[in-house]
Amino acid sequence: MYLSRRSRLVLRVVTGVTFAMLYAPLLVVAVLSFNQSKSFSWPPSGFTLHWWNRAATESGPRDALYLSLKTGLAATAIALLLGTLAAFALQRFRFFGREAVNLMLVLPIALPGIVTGVALNSAFTQVNFQLGFATLVIAHATFCIVTVFNNVIARLRRLSPNVEEASADLGADTFQTFRYVTLPMVRSALLAGGLLAFALSFDEIVVTNFTAGRGQTLPLWIFSNLFRPNQLPIVNAVATAVVLLSIVPVYFAQRLTDAGAVGNSML
Repeated sequence: MYLSRRSRLVLRVVTGVTFAMLYAPLLVVAVLSFNQSKSFSWPPSGFTLHWWNRAATESGPRDALYLSLKTGLAATAIALLLGTLAAFALQRFRFFGREAVNLMLVLPIALPGIVTGVALNSAFTQVNFQLGFATLVIAHATFCIVTVFNNVIARLRRLSPNVEEASADLGADTFQTFRYVTLPMVRSALLAGGLLAFALSFDEIVVTNFTAGRGQTLPLWIFSNLFRPNQLPIVNAVATAVVLLSIVPVYFAQRLTDAGAVGNSML
């Protein structure tokens, strides 16, 4: 598709403005995390690592980080198992209600977070299930499954069935074919889905607020301390750390997705 020079210029300007609107506030928070002043004063009055040291040594953000990591890892493990099984079932088999099941799997991430959070909170309350770590993991797994499911089923749709049929023709049974043929071809999709699921869980706050009970994940700790003047500089440091930690799994997930797409196109 040919674009005129003026059209390309307009697209570049619009893209630049969009990125500035998205990332300029994050950059401001990152710079203020090194500010000597406790307020949101601009420009910064000086450079200091004091707030980063406080964020690393205080028990509040450290305990919240530990809970976020535990929750993210547990939810990701559940999502990898159930999301992968669901992807294989819906891609490889035809059965009554298949499209309805597909919709039910995707729906949690399409619904507003507050709707999912209220629904889960109500369900846990109705069955007298005390809010805590278990309910938090279940809640996060509901939307993390979608991420793994979408990645795996997209990869399965691009795979040629001829490779698995060739494995069967050579005498391999179902489990051998899965272990030596299918799994290596979907491995990068599994890793990418797991990384994205962990990043999604690590950043979640709306559903977490309704299902965490007395526990505080890192996003909840940031929100609860955001309006405390004495804690504001530490919040800036923690928020910057959360952004940096979230970039890592998303970056590697993107790289794995691209590498897997290139590898499958060569088969």
